[in-house]
Amino acid sequence: MEDLSIYHDTNLLMNQEDMSKYRPGGFHPVCLGDIFKDGRYKVHHKLGWGGYSTVWLALDQERGEWVTIKIKTANSSKQSQELHNLLSLASMANGNLGSKYIVQLLGHFFHQGPNGNHQCLVFELLGPTVDAVVGDINLGGDVLEPATILRMSKQLLQAIQFMHEVDYTHGDLSGRNVAFTSNNLSKLTEEELFEALGPPETEKLTRRDGKTLSRGVPSQLVKATGWDNWIDEDEEDIRVFDLGEAFPKGAEPDKLPQPSHLRSPETIFTGCCNYGHDLWRAGIMV
Repeated sequence: MEDLSIYHDTNLLMNQEDMSKYRPGGFHPVCLGDIFKDGRYKVHHKLGWGGYSTVWLALDQERGEWVTIKIKTANSSKQSQELHNLLSLASMANGNLGSKYIVQLLGHFFHQGPNGNHQCLVFELLGPTVDAVVGDINLGGDVLEPATILRMSKQLLQAIQFMHEVDYTHGDLSGRNVAFTSNNLSKLTEEELFEALGPPETEKLTRRDGKTLSRGVPSQLVKATGWDNWIDEDEEDIRVFDLGEAFPKGAEPDKLPQPSHLRSPETIFTGCCNYGHDLWRAGIMV
C-alpha cells in the first residue's frame, strides 16, 4: 500500500476512494473537465466510487444529456462480467416490464491512461442510492411515504422477476446497488443540476517533498456528491445496478463475496447460491 504521508494533508485525502489504488492496474486519475471518447463526454462532478471503479457525472455533448460514467480499474477491465451481463439482459428484455428497472447501459468504450486500459460504462443518469436516501430521511427524523415504499418494492420485485425469468441471478442485491432515476434532472443546465447535487468540492493534491506527482495519481481530489438537496424520491423510479456478481443458471459461483449480515441461509449452511438468494436480499431491503 502506498504511503499517503508523502502528500500534504487534506480533508479529502482519507475519506474518498482508496488512493493506494492509483497505480498500474488500478484507478484512472480523473479531474473535473476531463474529456472521454473523442470529446463526447465531459466530466463535471463525482458521483461515487467502489472497490473496482470510480463513478462520474458527465455531459454527453452529442446528445446534450447528463450521464453516469463508471470507470473501472485497469485490472478489472480485462474480463468484465458486468458488461457481459448487461448486454445479455438487454438482449432478452423483449418489452418485459421488469427489464425497465435494470439500469440502462447507453454505451461502453475503453480509455487508455497512465495506469492501463480502462473499461468505461455509460449509463443513464442515476440519482442517490436507496440506502443513501433512507439514511438521510431517518437522520432527519422522518420516514419514507408508504406509497413510495410500496412503489419501490414493487419495482424491485419486478426487476428480480425479469432476471429470474431469463435465468439470471443478481447475486448482490442491497440498498447500495439500487438507485433512483434522475429523469427530472437529466436535461437541466449545470447550474440547475448542481442545486440538487451541490457544487463540486475539490482540493489540490501535492507532495510534501515538492516533487511532481506521478502521472498515475490525480492532481485534484474531488468529493463525491451527497445529493444534499435531493427531493425526488416520490416521483422517480428505481434502477437495479452493479451486475458484476450476477450469473446465469448453470454458472452458479462456488462463493459470493457478501457482508455477513446480508448472507442468505443457503450460503451459510451449504455454500451454494441460486435465485433464492436474491429473494432473501430483497426481503431484507423491504
